[in-house]
Amino acid sequence: MNEAVVRMNAVSKTFLTDEIETLALNNIELSINRGEFVAITGPSGCGKSTLLSVIGLLDTASSGEYQLQGEAVHNLNNRERARKRNRDIGFVFQAFNLISDLSVAENVALPLSYRDDLSKAERQNRVQQMLEKVDMQHRAKHYPAQLSGGQQQRVAIARALAGNPGLLLADEPTGNLDSRNAEMVMRLLQQMHREGSTIVMVTHDPHLAALANRQIALFDGRIVNDSRANAVAA
Repeated sequence: MNEAVVRMNAVSKTFLTDEIETLALNNIELSINRGEFVAITGPSGCGKSTLLSVIGLLDTASSGEYQLQGEAVHNLNNRERARKRNRDIGFVFQAFNLISDLSVAENVALPLSYRDDLSKAERQNRVQQMLEKVDMQHRAKHYPAQLSGGQQQRVAIARALAGNPGLLLADEPTGNLDSRNAEMVMRLLQQMHREGSTIVMVTHDPHLAALANRQIALFDGRIVNDSRANAVAA
């Protein structure tokens, strides 16, 4: 029996602005098993990024239950959520979100600096390993402004993986890249998947979604299709 990394039961999310209620997620039932590569697709405004934010503990559901790696997380306080995010979830964003005045190595090491279970030597070793994994060890002392977009996203992936998270979340990871760099980043994500990473990726691009082995389509905050298939090669 596969182990569920993500399990959501009747999860809904409502936003209230100017006394107008917007139902962003509507009664989501979702289970994602360890080792899956899931693409979340759908039109703009359908709830893709909201769902990813709730999965990643960046936002809370208005109702429903959510278990992450077997632990109920829907009622955690802010401090507990931050700790859980740091230890169990890696994030890759469209805008890279690297800190401009930190070197490549320092950016990758940043999330590890909040871990009290790792020694300085262990943190340095992990940074080195992750930079080698994304073939960016030769740029360790460079700064983000000295890198191409593709290189910055590879550093962002290294940062996301440095804490050895149980779940990697990618929000439009190729959205700011040209086609060549987008293909390179997707090959890297596929490699991470083959090595055992559980990946959930939001994308509007059907070609990129086809590279995952499961596609979940949203429309008006609901899951309208959930299909598994053999992913195509990048």
